[in-house]
Amino acid sequence: MNSKKKRGARKAETRRIVHEAEGGASGALAGAVFGAAAGPPGIVAGAVIGGIVGAMTGAGLDTASSRKAARTRELDAEIGVSGGDLGAPGLKHPPAKIGAYSAASSGVGASSGEDPAEGPIQAPED
Repeated sequence: MNSKKKRGARKAETRRIVHEAEGGASGALAGAVFGAAAGPPGIVAGAVIGGIVGAMTGAGLDTASSRKAARTRELDAEIGVSGGDLGAPGLKHPPAKIGAYSAASSGVGASSGEDPAEGPIQAPED
C-alpha cells in the first residue's frame, strides 16, 4: 500500500474516531439531562447509556457518510468530473458524409403549418 493510501486510511480512521467521540459526548450529555429526573444515580446511568448510544450513532452516521462519499467519487470518475473529460461525447455515431447541417436544424423547413412562437401572443390551438 503506498503512502498516500495509508495517509488517507489514517485520516478516515481519525475522522471516524472524532465522530464517535462527538456522538458519545452529546449522547452522554443528553442522557445525563434525562437521567437527572432520577437523581445522581440517574445522571450517571443516563450519561453512560447515552454515551454508548451516541457513539454507536456517530459511527453509523460516519459509515453512511463514507459510503455516500465513495459513491459520489465513483460517479464523478465515471462521468469525467475528476480525471476525465467532462462533457466529451463517448458516442459512436458514424461520421457525417458531406458535413452539411440538416434543413430542420438550420431553420429552412417548418415541421408544421403553425405560426412560429416568436410573436408577443401565440395563436390558440384549435
